[in-house]
Amino acid sequence: MNAVISDKKTQNSQGIQVISRAAEILRILKLDNSGLSLGQIAERVQLPRSTVQRIVNALISERLVMASSAEGGLRLGSEIQSLAAAGRINMAELVGPTLTELSRETKETVDLAVFRDDHMVFVDQVVGSHRLRTVSAVGEVFPMTDTANGKAALALMEDDVLVSIAARELKTGPNSNDEPSKPLSEFLKEIEDIRQTGIGWDLCEHTEGISAVGFAFKDPMGQIYAVSVPVPSHRFGKLKDRLAELLLGAKNSIVRLI
Repeated sequence: MNAVISDKKTQNSQGIQVISRAAEILRILKLDNSGLSLGQIAERVQLPRSTVQRIVNALISERLVMASSAEGGLRLGSEIQSLAAAGRINMAELVGPTLTELSRETKETVDLAVFRDDHMVFVDQVVGSHRLRTVSAVGEVFPMTDTANGKAALALMEDDVLVSIAARELKTGPNSNDEPSKPLSEFLKEIEDIRQTGIGWDLCEHTEGISAVGFAFKDPMGQIYAVSVPVPSHRFGKLKDRLAELLLGAKNSIVRLI
């Protein structure tokens, strides 16, 4: 009996190891979509070529891997795209309860935006209960460098992408004639602060009389979203610290969800 149990444990362990190795091969192929040879894959995952060959053959049979060229290069297969599409998260639905709770606690409007191309697009909103409140239409497009959600989203990007977007947008700012509306070096320091604190600020920068605070996060596919709370500036100063505290709590809740 003990021998049978031991054999089952060994088989389970070997099965888990194969899955782990297959997952690592898929990750390697994700990083180089031009195609890799068996030798290149084996070198990067540090496994014998024969082991990689067996795993890759199984992945090919399941359409998770495919040949990328006549020379035998390998890349992710069509089934990966199907799985990714099936696994896409309806972010507005997922984080809706968190946004609602945040709006209830602050009595302010809470916005959810997604990064697309070089701007932020509002995709959901919970309207605050104050009589004087800020409301933007779902689908409205916002810039990156003078909004709380845009800055928070930029803070999650690689430096080269960040600089490309920020430099272009700052150069075409409303206060300049081919001169940056704000020095890029100054803006990058602000982004570094956001990377440290997790919170972005808009202090009457985008719209006069309205300030905002926000944070950003990535979904499992790497898409960047941001949550922001816009507030009429006359009451923003008193709420600033409390809003930052509540938003960090909301951020932690969303990160746990996804």
